[in-house]
Amino acid sequence: MDVEANGLPDSEEIHQLEREHRRYSEQLEALIQKPYLSEEEQLEEVRLKKLKLRIKDQMAARRSGHLRAYVA
Repeated sequence: MDVEANGLPDSEEIHQLEREHRRYSEQLEALIQKPYLSEEEQLEEVRLKKLKLRIKDQMAARRSGHLRAYVA
């Protein structure tokens, strides 16, 4: 298992999650820029926020799991 400069494993899974999180952030930013959101866009805003949070939680779990492997 490769280790990055910050001591965390170089995990393709974590990188994929980071890319997904960034994509959701960009989509959300595009919605927020609109002066008015339709009902569908408001639902999409909520959906994107939930997806971002889920991805963030998954990244944290993967990173803490990797840290535990190095401490043990």
